[in-house]
Amino acid sequence: MEILNEIRFSMPSLSANESAARAAVSAFIVQADPTVEELSDIRTAVSEAVTNAIVHGYRGTSGRIDLVLRLLPDREIYIRVRDGGCGIADVKKAMEPLFTTAPEEERSGLGFSVMESFMDRLSVRSRLGQGTTVTMRKKLAAHGS
Repeated sequence: MEILNEIRFSMPSLSANESAARAAVSAFIVQADPTVEELSDIRTAVSEAVTNAIVHGYRGTSGRIDLVLRLLPDREIYIRVRDGGCGIADVKKAMEPLFTTAPEEERSGLGFSVMESFMDRLSVRSRLGQGTTVTMRKKLAAHGS
């Protein structure tokens, strides 16, 4: 995979860092000159992935969340969000709309659906006791579109 630019960073699984992740993604992606809508979509998808890691991956514990952001040829954005949390027992079930492991917290269960709707590709890999990796890609519209 040819990479035009890349940043990597790691942060503690604190809810305050969800906004920091959004800001970092915005600052990185602006070099690709996205539309306001594209930028908003990507920020929202990253926010959902980071929030899932904090709320579900590290439920009752703490750890680190690692992000990789890449600018690929043809204006494609690659984003990987990885945690070392509890993992997901059934990824397919977890990706169903309205599924939640925390109904008592009034969670909507739409995180993965939101990510899927805003990105072109979404992949979720998880191992119990080892964590979850969410990989997303979005191709930005051609300049002037």
